[in-house]
Parts: sequence; C-alpha cells; structure tokens
Amino acid sequence: MTDTVRYMALLEPQPEGGYTVTFPDLPEAITEGDDIEQALFNAAEVLSLVLEQRLADGAPIPSPTQTEGGHWVEPSASVQAAVLLARARAGHTISELARAMGTSWPAAQRLMKPGNPTIKQLERAAAALGKRLVLSLE
Repeated sequence: MTDTVRYMALLEPQPEGGYTVTFPDLPEAITEGDDIEQALFNAAEVLSLVLEQRLADGAPIPSPTQTEGGHWVEPSASVQAAVLLARARAGHTISELARAMGTSWPAAQRLMKPGNPTIKQLERAAAALGKRLVLSLE
C-alpha cells in the first residue's frame, strides 16, 4: 500500500477578485491568489511551510479529510518525505531507527527535517522500517 501526503484546499472567491485558500485540516494554513492557478500554487507553498513547522515543533500531523468542492494539494517533495518518514516511524524511537540503519542518533534525527535527507538515506530509513521508498511524477 502506498501512502501520499496531500490535503484538501478550499478556494473561496473574493468580491474584489481572486481567491482565499484555506485547509480544513490545517487551520493555520491560509493564502490567496489572483486566479485559481496562482491560488493553488500558493496553497502548495503554504502547505509545505505549515507541515514543516509542525514537524519542527513536534506537533501532530493530521490525517487529511476529503471535502466536497475542494482541491487536493501536495506539499514539496522534501516535506512529503519527512511526513511519510514520520508516519512510518510511529511507534519507533529515533534511537531504534538509528540502530536499524546502522547510523548515529544525530544522523537519524536529521532525516526528520525536510530538505536534509538524500534519496539514498530515505531508502535506508524506509528499509529499516520495513518499507520501500517509491517516487512518482504526476
């Protein structure tokens, strides 16, 4: 079973033009755009920033819920990787992950931060957790 990181964004037309974008699952994620394309582009950016901050704070990452009339939005690839690794690591400590990977605790901890891990490191971490890293272009 593959896992994805995406959240439903709601676009609300504004009387003065443009759209306000909100995420029901992440109330702090709010942005806007002059048209739908720009609003969705900005939505991906704010989603990435909010998820990255939640990871840094150790705050929960909610499961996405589908909302009628919404648009699925994905965060950046590095944020997706960090969220997926955090989900896969649930129930395992950083120390356990480090031992399974044959690496140090600081090296395993860095995997939890978006932008830090290489593909090779992510593959090793996934394998240590009994998973397989799969990438796709959509």
